[in-house]
Amino acid sequence: MNAPVLVLNANFEPINVCNTRRAVGLILSGKAGMVMNGRGYIQTVKIAIPRPSVIRLEQMIHRPRPQIKLSRREIFRRDNYTCQYCGRHTSDLTLDHVLPKHLGGEHVWTNVVAACPSCNHRKGGRKLDEARMTLLHIPHEPPASAVYVFGRHVEENTDWEQYIRGW
Repeated sequence: MNAPVLVLNANFEPINVCNTRRAVGLILSGKAGMVMNGRGYIQTVKIAIPRPSVIRLEQMIHRPRPQIKLSRREIFRRDNYTCQYCGRHTSDLTLDHVLPKHLGGEHVWTNVVAACPSCNHRKGGRKLDEARMTLLHIPHEPPASAVYVFGRHVEENTDWEQYIRGW
């Protein structure tokens, strides 16, 4: 009942991921319809209810465009869990301000990167040229597209790809 379900707006735009329990509740209340059943059935005493994989809301939901919030997890995800100085792929990462905060650097997407502890220590509180280090990729704000927001679920739910890639 906790398997993820892709929720589409009335125009088939992906807007959320919820669990199976919530999706079945939306379907039974008439607020959503099932688009894809790829997971079998939930057997009750009287009936068998299909376990949805993708549902579509009956009414169009108007909401502002999503923005990716600046967080530690999102910076690691943007940088693909890779140190932006040496290129080492590890789970033991820290955050580094390209222009240190004490030198006027801000905590924004374009100034924060993932770094391994040894590179972060080696850079210290200095600028890149002072530490004689270079970045592998210039930091930027990630796109708030459906592919970026819901892309991590596509590996385990391959049937979602057709709905996510279109947006």
